Amino acid sequence: MRIYFIGIGGIGISALAKYYLEKGDEVYGSDLFDSDLIQRLKSMGAHINIGPQKKENLVDNIDFIIYTPAVKNGNEEYLSAKEQGIKLLSYPEALGEVSKEMFTIAVSGTHGKSTTTTMISLILIEAGLDPTVIVGTKVKEFGNSNFRAGKSKYLVIEACEYEDSFLNYHPEIGVIMNVEADHLDYFKSFENVKKSFNQFAHQSKKVVLEKTFENYVDSNNKIVFDKEKEIKPILNIPGDFNITNAMQAIIVARELDIKDEISLKALSKFNGTWRRMDIDNTSFDFTIINDYGHHPTEIKVTLKAIREKYPSNDIYCIFQPHQYERTYNLFDGFVSTFKDALSYIKKVLIYPIYTVKGRESLETMQKVNSEKLVSEVNNENCLFIEDFEKAKEYIKNNLKKNDVLVIMGAGNIYDLYEYLKK
Repeated sequence: MRIYFIGIGGIGISALAKYYLEKGDEVYGSDLFDSDLIQRLKSMGAHINIGPQKKENLVDNIDFIIYTPAVKNGNEEYLSAKEQGIKLLSYPEALGEVSKEMFTIAVSGTHGKSTTTTMISLILIEAGLDPTVIVGTKVKEFGNSNFRAGKSKYLVIEACEYEDSFLNYHPEIGVIMNVEADHLDYFKSFENVKKSFNQFAHQSKKVVLEKTFENYVDSNNKIVFDKEKEIKPILNIPGDFNITNAMQAIIVARELDIKDEISLKALSKFNGTWRRMDIDNTSFDFTIINDYGHHPTEIKVTLKAIREKYPSNDIYCIFQPHQYERTYNLFDGFVSTFKDALSYIKKVLIYPIYTVKGRESLETMQKVNSEKLVSEVNNENCLFIEDFEKAKEYIKNNLKKNDVLVIMGAGNIYDLYEYLKK
């Protein structure tokens, strides 16, 4: 088949492109910006246009087009494909079609999806079940890839709730890690968030969830476990939340008749995923930790885990809020989280909000900003930092040997790490 991907460089859609390349299909695509993900796809044989997405990019005889949900109706390639009657599928729709052909394990939740998807995959590999994996991060054990090609019937995927993407899946085993208010630009209320997760549970043949969230699901296919009474695995990565993630993976493995000793062995070798407490203690005199956390709960548990790992070091955190809508809707949660964090870390530096084109309202953008967040935290150790150059200057003048710098957020704040290395 000949498949075209609009927005092929995304962390999820690029994994699906790799899936089709592994199958021997012809893959074409486009993206506004180049990246290491795109370079990897090109090395596998994909033909990709970088820059403005024009209808002239579309090749002849395309069987169907897969587009990232971020693509809006103004996209020239999308509109041209519609005019020509070419079949169009969003990334979650296309992944849903793939999942129909396999024994699918789909991991959902407000936090912890990528880590738990990876943990489940590594257990299945250890057990000899050879799964195919599509995950929203780069995994060291997969050669720093977000995709693993397996030869068995098993497919392990990360199932995002945004815009009800996960309702495209009807897995044999669904996992609900946790349920919290997020993506309220789409859901509008926490009640709607809970309804969608409940629907995902109903669409799964079995659904695994921790006792805390049992009442959010009213189906009779629940497999509920109590983390206080479960086996606690020994991990290389810090944080109680990662122990809970690992418990979820063990419960899933039991449903596949995998013995606990196999699960524990696989988990003991896991070294974490890209941008999830990703530690570099060799490039600088101080330690840098990159983390994707962008929800108040994620930030709180991650900073506490870092304090546990580095009990006597000075810890600095540079945080970039992700989206004006999320920052506005969860504003009090961010304020509370950073007020609490400053009781056990040295400084919090807030970077300007990262905006996602087409997903922000001008009205909300006028109501909130990072300076306002700093003002509400109201602590002399919480500062606004306006750009990478100012951040570099602050780091150069303040961080000492053995200090810890946490670079946190889901936007382009990761580029600060690369900027510092240069």
